[in-house]
Amino acid sequence: MTETTTKTNYPALYTLVIVFFFWGFIAASNGVFIPFCKHHFSLDQFQSQLIDFAFYTAYYVGALAIFIISTLRKKDIVGSWGYKKSIIYGLLFSAVGAVSMIIGVKTDLYIGLLIGLFIVALGYSLQQTAANPFAIALGDPKTGSDRINLGGSVNSFGTTIGPIILSIALFGMVGEITDNQINSLNLNNVTILYTVVGVLFILAAAIFFFSKKVPACIQESDVERSNKALTTLLVISVLLLCFFIPVFNSYKTEGFILLGEDNLDMKRMYCLTAALATIVIGILFAHHKASRNSEGWGAMQYSQLVLGLIALFAYVGVEVAIGSNMGELLSKPEFGGYSAAEIAPFISMYWGSLMIGRWSGAVLVFDLKKPVKIAALAIAPVLAFLLVLGVNSLAGHDMSILYYYIVCVAIQAIAFILCKERPVVTLFVYAILAISAMTIGLCTTGMTAVYAFLSGGLFCSIMWSNIYTLATLGLGKYTSQGSSFLVMMILGGGVIPPIQGKLADIIGIHASYIIPIICFAYIAFYAIAAKRILKKQNIEID
Repeated sequence: MTETTTKTNYPALYTLVIVFFFWGFIAASNGVFIPFCKHHFSLDQFQSQLIDFAFYTAYYVGALAIFIISTLRKKDIVGSWGYKKSIIYGLLFSAVGAVSMIIGVKTDLYIGLLIGLFIVALGYSLQQTAANPFAIALGDPKTGSDRINLGGSVNSFGTTIGPIILSIALFGMVGEITDNQINSLNLNNVTILYTVVGVLFILAAAIFFFSKKVPACIQESDVERSNKALTTLLVISVLLLCFFIPVFNSYKTEGFILLGEDNLDMKRMYCLTAALATIVIGILFAHHKASRNSEGWGAMQYSQLVLGLIALFAYVGVEVAIGSNMGELLSKPEFGGYSAAEIAPFISMYWGSLMIGRWSGAVLVFDLKKPVKIAALAIAPVLAFLLVLGVNSLAGHDMSILYYYIVCVAIQAIAFILCKERPVVTLFVYAILAISAMTIGLCTTGMTAVYAFLSGGLFCSIMWSNIYTLATLGLGKYTSQGSSFLVMMILGGGVIPPIQGKLADIIGIHASYIIPIICFAYIAFYAIAAKRILKKQNIEID
């Protein structure tokens, strides 16, 4: 790299976290946008989840395109541009997506909105491919995960206020609009929202471009061709397309061809399950071949990465699925019977839970003495919780029903302190706590279940940085390639939520939360497996 740093470049880091905010703001807004579109376009639960499908599939497509170009050119395209320029290009591309969203609004077509979100997320894919290694490059690599956690805490602030702003844009102040009025609403208010978002994308790009304190971080290095890995990924992509086309053809509205009325739900479920199996089996097949002969497989030869790809796929999928399906859960009488205009506080608290957990991780970025650090680790999540309550209260929400959620916050904070900054232990403990919370939610109703499902956000909070760290350790020259593969696995956010949504159409929204338990169980397994794999490579992570 042209710039190397040993001490943390805080001015550059603070500029970098701007893009983390945008990722969270738009992603969490989908949680409120989904139930609105469900009413506005008369969708079923599966069809409404196509918003997440379009958004998160774009990450896979974008990262795959970057990998293809880099492989063909034998050069890391993001590294040759530099992390700074790559983020600028990504922000500008997302601005184009915002314009596409506005066009979709004006035409009042659901497919138009999906295309707009897809383009926004394509820009995010480039930004994320550059931002994570950029955060690591801005200081000591050993503390890179702490800087990613800091970015994640700002990302989560965006996820906290995103649902509130979009709720106000669609409904005005909460409580002013009833379910009967929702169908009479149009999407014109979203035009203003995405005009502002587009301008902010351009403004953020300008800040990066003109900031002299943000290094270019150019990495001019030849990349070994990984033709076998590329071929496998292309085969997986073609198979995914084959399974996704019938799913889209079963979408009953203008612009789509009806697959057939008989057993429509089961046909969708079969296709989605086949897509999931394709990803998991394809990745494991690649690693099996690479373990016998590593030539042409690149980073796929490393077990910690391969199992980490599935773990990240599961993590992103479960994080999104819990929040995106929560609106439907809250609409049921046994969970409060809330209207679409009243769910924003709960969606905000769910995504705010990720901020609450990540604020603990962000504390570790700063060089604090032990007593001060412990105090900060205890205080930070409480302050984050109060911030979530405060922002929602200012927006006109009655948050009194969520006051006792502080108990869940305390459990998370105590767990983080006891884990003592050990990635494997932290990931495993949080996965077990998440499984416990989801089980409680499945076995109860009312606010007990709602609190349990909301706390899934608390335990998801640090999973990204820990999985990313474990998966990229020991990759050496393949680190950049491994990072690109990990970004592809954000596709989990586009596959698992629709699977849960379709399962909800078949067995009910409450019972569908069995999906998060399965995902968290695999993540717990990965924590143990990664430690053993790295130990065999003489890497002692904890």
